[in-house]
Amino acid sequence: MKLTITIMVIVVLVVFAIAGYVILRYRRRPGDKSIPVQVEGNHKLEIIWTVIPIVLLIIIGIPTVNSVFGLAKDYTKDPNAIQINVTAHQYWWEFEYPKLGVKTAQELLIPEGTIISVEAKTADVLHSFWIPSLAGKTDTNPGGNVNTMYFKADHTGVFLGKCAELCGPSHSLMDFKVKVVDKASFDRWVAAMKNPVALPQDQEVADLLNKQCLSCHAIGGNGGPAFPNLTGIGGRQTVAGILVNTDDPKYKNEGTVEHNLEKWISDPQAVKPGTLMPKVDLTQDQVKAIAKYLAGLKLDY
Repeated sequence: MKLTITIMVIVVLVVFAIAGYVILRYRRRPGDKSIPVQVEGNHKLEIIWTVIPIVLLIIIGIPTVNSVFGLAKDYTKDPNAIQINVTAHQYWWEFEYPKLGVKTAQELLIPEGTIISVEAKTADVLHSFWIPSLAGKTDTNPGGNVNTMYFKADHTGVFLGKCAELCGPSHSLMDFKVKVVDKASFDRWVAAMKNPVALPQDQEVADLLNKQCLSCHAIGGNGGPAFPNLTGIGGRQTVAGILVNTDDPKYKNEGTVEHNLEKWISDPQAVKPGTLMPKVDLTQDQVKAIAKYLAGLKLDY
Protein backbone atom coordinates (compact mmCIF):
# COMPACT_ATOMS: atom_id res chain seq x y z
CA MET A 1 0.00 0.00 0.00
CA LYS A 2 2.82 2.45 0.81
CA LEU A 3 4.51 1.70 -2.52
CA THR A 4 1.24 2.11 -4.45
CA ILE A 5 0.31 5.37 -2.71
CA THR A 6 3.83 6.77 -3.27
CA ILE A 7 3.69 5.99 -7.00
CA MET A 8 0.19 7.46 -7.32
CA VAL A 9 1.22 10.66 -5.55
CA ILE A 10 4.25 11.04 -7.83
CA VAL A 11 2.09 10.48 -10.93
CA VAL A 12 -0.48 13.06 -9.76
CA LEU A 13 2.23 15.65 -9.02
CA VAL A 14 3.92 15.10 -12.39
CA VAL A 15 0.62 15.26 -14.33
CA PHE A 16 -0.52 18.43 -12.54
CA ALA A 17 2.94 20.01 -12.97
CA ILE A 18 2.90 19.33 -16.73
CA ALA A 19 -0.71 20.52 -17.03
CA GLY A 20 0.12 23.71 -15.14
CA TYR A 21 3.19 24.32 -17.31
CA VAL A 22 1.22 23.80 -20.53
CA ILE A 23 -1.61 26.08 -19.39
CA LEU A 24 0.82 28.89 -18.58
CA ARG A 25 3.34 28.37 -21.37
CA TYR A 26 0.90 27.96 -24.26
CA ARG A 27 -1.98 30.16 -23.17
CA ARG A 28 -3.36 32.62 -25.72
CA ARG A 29 -1.71 36.01 -25.28
CA PRO A 30 -3.69 39.27 -25.56
CA GLY A 31 -4.09 40.30 -29.19
CA ASP A 32 -2.96 36.91 -30.54
CA LYS A 33 -5.70 35.73 -32.93
CA SER A 34 -3.58 33.25 -34.87
CA ILE A 35 -4.49 29.59 -35.15
CA PRO A 36 -2.10 27.36 -33.15
CA VAL A 37 -0.03 24.73 -34.92
CA GLN A 38 -2.21 21.67 -35.45
CA VAL A 39 -0.40 18.59 -34.12
CA GLU A 40 -1.98 15.35 -35.30
CA GLY A 41 0.33 12.91 -33.59
CA ASN A 42 3.70 12.38 -31.93
CA HIS A 43 4.90 8.79 -31.92
CA LYS A 44 7.66 9.51 -29.39
CA LEU A 45 5.21 10.99 -26.84
CA GLU A 46 2.67 8.22 -27.46
CA ILE A 47 5.31 5.57 -26.78
CA ILE A 48 6.47 7.37 -23.62
CA TRP A 49 3.01 7.78 -22.11
CA THR A 50 2.19 4.16 -22.94
CA VAL A 51 5.42 2.61 -21.65
CA ILE A 52 5.59 4.58 -18.39
CA PRO A 53 2.17 3.35 -17.07
CA ILE A 54 3.08 -0.23 -18.07
CA VAL A 55 6.34 0.02 -16.10
CA LEU A 56 4.52 1.51 -13.10
CA LEU A 57 1.89 -1.27 -13.19
CA ILE A 58 4.64 -3.91 -13.23
CA ILE A 59 6.35 -2.23 -10.26
CA ILE A 60 3.04 -2.25 -8.35
CA GLY A 61 1.93 -5.65 -9.63
CA ILE A 62 4.94 -7.74 -8.58
CA PRO A 63 4.69 -7.11 -4.80
CA THR A 64 0.88 -7.16 -4.99
CA VAL A 65 0.75 -10.62 -6.60
CA ASN A 66 3.48 -11.83 -4.26
CA SER A 67 1.54 -10.61 -1.21
CA VAL A 68 -1.79 -12.03 -2.39
CA PHE A 69 -0.37 -15.48 -3.07
CA GLY A 70 1.60 -15.24 0.16
CA LEU A 71 -1.68 -15.09 2.09
CA ALA A 72 -2.42 -18.62 0.87
CA LYS A 73 0.69 -20.12 2.48
CA ASP A 74 -0.09 -23.20 4.57
CA TYR A 75 1.46 -23.19 8.03
CA THR A 76 -0.75 -25.95 9.45
CA LYS A 77 2.17 -28.40 9.42
CA ASP A 78 4.88 -25.90 10.28
CA PRO A 79 6.60 -26.98 13.52
CA ASN A 80 7.66 -23.40 14.23
CA ALA A 81 4.12 -21.99 14.03
CA ILE A 82 1.64 -21.93 16.90
CA GLN A 83 -1.30 -24.11 15.84
CA ILE A 84 -4.69 -22.89 17.06
CA ASN A 85 -8.13 -24.36 16.42
CA VAL A 86 -10.77 -21.64 16.54
CA THR A 87 -14.39 -22.68 17.07
CA ALA A 88 -17.14 -20.07 16.87
CA HIS A 89 -20.26 -20.48 19.01
CA GLN A 90 -23.33 -18.36 19.59
CA TYR A 91 -21.95 -16.05 21.02
CA TRP A 92 -18.44 -16.88 22.18
CA TRP A 93 -15.09 -18.05 20.87
CA GLU A 94 -13.21 -21.21 21.77
CA PHE A 95 -9.44 -21.42 21.28
CA GLU A 96 -7.63 -24.74 21.39
CA TYR A 97 -3.85 -25.21 21.15
CA PRO A 98 -3.78 -28.90 20.08
CA LYS A 99 -0.01 -29.37 20.24
CA LEU A 100 0.21 -27.68 23.63
CA GLY A 101 -2.76 -29.41 25.25
CA VAL A 102 -4.49 -26.15 26.18
CA LYS A 103 -8.04 -24.94 25.60
CA THR A 104 -9.42 -21.54 26.56
CA ALA A 105 -12.15 -19.10 25.56
CA GLN A 106 -12.77 -15.43 24.78
CA GLU A 107 -9.11 -14.46 25.13
CA LEU A 108 -6.55 -15.67 22.60
CA LEU A 109 -3.05 -15.43 24.03
CA ILE A 110 -0.13 -15.61 21.58
CA PRO A 111 3.62 -14.87 21.54
CA GLU A 112 4.91 -11.87 19.60
CA GLY A 113 6.87 -12.38 16.41
CA THR A 114 5.57 -15.93 15.86
CA ILE A 115 3.42 -17.22 13.00
CA ILE A 116 -0.04 -18.14 14.28
CA SER A 117 -1.66 -20.85 12.15
CA VAL A 118 -5.46 -20.89 12.52
CA GLU A 119 -7.97 -23.57 11.57
CA ALA A 120 -11.41 -22.01 11.96
CA LYS A 121 -14.79 -23.75 12.13
CA THR A 122 -18.23 -23.18 13.63
CA ALA A 123 -20.28 -25.18 16.11
CA ASP A 124 -23.57 -23.78 14.83
CA VAL A 125 -24.29 -20.97 12.34
CA LEU A 126 -22.09 -18.88 10.05
CA HIS A 127 -19.59 -16.66 11.88
CA SER A 128 -16.45 -14.82 10.81
CA PHE A 129 -13.16 -14.63 12.73
CA TRP A 130 -11.68 -11.13 12.51
CA ILE A 131 -8.89 -9.26 14.32
CA PRO A 132 -8.91 -5.87 12.52
CA SER A 133 -5.48 -4.72 13.76
CA LEU A 134 -3.72 -8.03 13.08
CA ALA A 135 -5.43 -10.07 10.36
CA GLY A 136 -8.19 -10.26 7.78
CA LYS A 137 -11.53 -12.02 8.09
CA THR A 138 -11.99 -15.77 7.86
CA ASP A 139 -15.47 -17.28 7.74
CA THR A 140 -16.41 -20.24 9.89
CA ASN A 141 -18.95 -22.09 7.75
CA PRO A 142 -21.51 -24.68 8.87
CA GLY A 143 -21.35 -28.23 7.58
CA GLY A 144 -17.99 -29.25 9.02
CA ASN A 145 -16.01 -26.90 6.79
CA VAL A 146 -12.62 -25.77 8.15
CA ASN A 147 -10.91 -22.64 6.83
CA THR A 148 -7.25 -21.83 7.42
CA MET A 149 -5.38 -18.58 7.82
CA TYR A 150 -2.26 -17.26 9.47
CA PHE A 151 -1.06 -14.00 10.99
CA LYS A 152 1.72 -12.60 13.14
CA ALA A 153 1.82 -9.87 15.78
CA ASP A 154 5.03 -7.85 15.75
CA HIS A 155 4.62 -6.25 19.16
CA THR A 156 2.93 -6.91 22.48
CA GLY A 157 -0.46 -5.50 23.40
CA VAL A 158 -4.17 -6.28 23.55
CA PHE A 159 -6.20 -6.28 20.33
CA LEU A 160 -9.94 -6.43 19.74
CA GLY A 161 -11.42 -9.38 17.87
CA LYS A 162 -14.91 -9.45 16.35
CA CYS A 163 -17.41 -11.68 14.62
CA ALA A 164 -17.86 -10.20 11.13
CA GLU A 165 -20.94 -12.18 10.05
CA LEU A 166 -24.49 -11.53 11.23
CA CYS A 167 -25.09 -14.61 13.38
CA GLY A 168 -28.05 -13.74 15.59
CA PRO A 169 -29.37 -11.14 18.05
CA SER A 170 -26.06 -10.85 19.93
CA HIS A 171 -23.81 -10.76 16.87
CA SER A 172 -22.52 -7.28 17.77
CA LEU A 173 -21.62 -8.52 21.26
CA MET A 174 -19.56 -11.47 20.05
CA ASP A 175 -16.21 -9.90 20.88
CA PHE A 176 -12.95 -11.44 22.01
CA LYS A 177 -9.48 -10.21 22.90
CA VAL A 178 -6.09 -11.16 21.50
CA LYS A 179 -3.35 -10.70 24.07
CA VAL A 180 0.16 -10.63 22.60
CA VAL A 181 2.97 -11.33 25.09
CA ASP A 182 6.67 -12.14 24.92
CA LYS A 183 7.72 -15.76 24.35
CA ALA A 184 8.73 -16.38 27.98
CA SER A 185 5.36 -15.14 29.26
CA PHE A 186 3.55 -17.31 26.73
CA ASP A 187 5.43 -20.41 27.89
CA ARG A 188 4.58 -19.60 31.52
CA TRP A 189 0.92 -19.13 30.56
CA VAL A 190 0.81 -22.54 28.86
CA ALA A 191 2.31 -24.17 31.97
CA ALA A 192 -0.13 -22.30 34.25
CA MET A 193 -3.11 -23.39 32.14
CA LYS A 194 -2.12 -27.02 32.65
CA ASN A 195 -1.77 -26.76 36.41
CA PRO A 196 -4.63 -28.19 38.52
CA VAL A 197 -6.96 -25.64 40.10
CA ALA A 198 -8.22 -26.12 43.64
CA LEU A 199 -11.94 -25.94 44.22
CA PRO A 200 -13.30 -23.61 46.94
CA GLN A 201 -12.38 -24.60 50.50
CA ASP A 202 -15.96 -23.93 51.52
CA GLN A 203 -17.57 -27.29 50.79
CA GLU A 204 -20.98 -25.76 50.24
CA VAL A 205 -19.60 -23.47 47.54
CA ALA A 206 -17.59 -26.38 46.06
CA ASP A 207 -20.71 -28.52 45.84
CA LEU A 208 -22.62 -25.63 44.30
CA LEU A 209 -19.86 -25.11 41.73
CA ASN A 210 -19.81 -28.80 40.83
CA LYS A 211 -23.57 -28.91 40.44
CA GLN A 212 -24.21 -25.61 38.67
CA CYS A 213 -21.02 -24.90 36.73
CA LEU A 214 -18.70 -27.85 36.20
CA SER A 215 -21.31 -29.94 34.41
CA CYS A 216 -20.63 -27.69 31.41
CA HIS A 217 -17.50 -25.65 32.09
CA ALA A 218 -13.95 -26.76 32.79
CA ILE A 219 -11.63 -25.27 35.40
CA GLY A 220 -8.07 -26.58 35.44
CA GLY A 221 -9.05 -30.07 34.36
CA ASN A 222 -12.22 -30.17 36.47
CA GLY A 223 -15.61 -30.36 34.79
CA GLY A 224 -16.95 -30.76 31.28
CA PRO A 225 -15.63 -29.21 28.05
CA ALA A 226 -18.92 -28.22 26.41
CA PHE A 227 -18.81 -24.52 27.22
CA PRO A 228 -16.07 -21.91 27.84
CA ASN A 229 -13.06 -23.06 29.86
CA LEU A 230 -12.99 -20.83 32.95
CA THR A 231 -9.35 -21.40 33.91
CA GLY A 232 -7.81 -18.01 34.61
CA ILE A 233 -11.06 -16.11 34.03
CA GLY A 234 -10.29 -13.73 36.90
CA GLY A 235 -7.33 -12.32 34.94
CA ARG A 236 -9.06 -11.81 31.61
CA GLN A 237 -9.79 -8.45 30.03
CA THR A 238 -13.53 -9.12 29.91
CA VAL A 239 -16.32 -11.34 31.18
CA ALA A 240 -18.39 -12.95 28.41
CA GLY A 241 -16.25 -11.05 25.91
CA ILE A 242 -18.23 -7.83 26.37
CA LEU A 243 -18.21 -6.82 30.05
CA VAL A 244 -14.91 -4.96 30.41
CA ASN A 245 -13.07 -5.55 33.68
CA THR A 246 -11.52 -2.58 35.46
CA ASP A 247 -10.17 -1.71 38.91
CA ASP A 248 -10.71 2.02 38.39
CA PRO A 249 -12.31 3.32 41.64
CA LYS A 250 -14.41 5.88 39.78
CA TYR A 251 -16.72 3.02 38.72
CA LYS A 252 -17.39 2.21 42.41
CA ASN A 253 -16.64 -1.49 41.96
CA GLU A 254 -19.24 -1.82 39.18
CA GLY A 255 -16.63 -2.79 36.59
CA THR A 256 -14.64 -5.26 38.63
CA VAL A 257 -14.27 -8.88 37.54
CA GLU A 258 -16.38 -10.00 40.47
CA HIS A 259 -19.19 -7.55 39.69
CA ASN A 260 -19.19 -8.49 35.99
CA LEU A 261 -19.31 -12.18 36.87
CA GLU A 262 -22.26 -11.57 39.17
CA LYS A 263 -24.05 -9.68 36.39
CA TRP A 264 -23.38 -12.46 33.88
CA ILE A 265 -24.29 -15.40 36.14
CA SER A 266 -27.46 -13.70 37.41
CA ASP A 267 -28.98 -13.09 33.98
CA PRO A 268 -26.94 -14.03 30.87
CA GLN A 269 -29.83 -13.15 28.55
CA ALA A 270 -29.76 -9.55 29.75
CA VAL A 271 -26.11 -9.30 28.70
CA LYS A 272 -26.26 -11.36 25.50
CA PRO A 273 -29.78 -11.99 24.18
CA GLY A 274 -30.04 -15.42 22.59
CA THR A 275 -27.03 -16.91 24.36
CA LEU A 276 -27.23 -20.60 25.23
CA MET A 277 -26.02 -19.91 28.78
CA PRO A 278 -29.11 -20.62 30.93
CA LYS A 279 -30.28 -18.51 33.82
CA VAL A 280 -29.59 -20.66 36.86
CA ASP A 281 -31.76 -20.83 39.95
CA LEU A 282 -29.41 -19.34 42.52
CA THR A 283 -29.79 -16.98 45.44
CA GLN A 284 -27.91 -13.69 45.37
CA ASP A 285 -25.54 -15.00 48.03
CA GLN A 286 -24.81 -18.10 45.96
CA VAL A 287 -24.13 -15.97 42.88
CA LYS A 288 -21.75 -13.78 44.91
CA ALA A 289 -19.93 -16.85 46.28
CA ILE A 290 -19.38 -18.34 42.82
CA ALA A 291 -18.37 -14.96 41.37
CA LYS A 292 -15.88 -14.38 44.19
CA TYR A 293 -14.25 -17.76 43.60
CA LEU A 294 -14.05 -17.31 39.82
CA ALA A 295 -12.68 -13.77 40.19
CA GLY A 296 -9.79 -15.25 42.15
CA LEU A 297 -8.80 -17.59 39.31
CA LYS A 298 -5.84 -15.65 37.95
CA LEU A 299 -2.80 -17.08 36.18
CA ASP A 300 0.71 -15.93 37.00
CA TYR A 301 2.69 -15.51 33.80
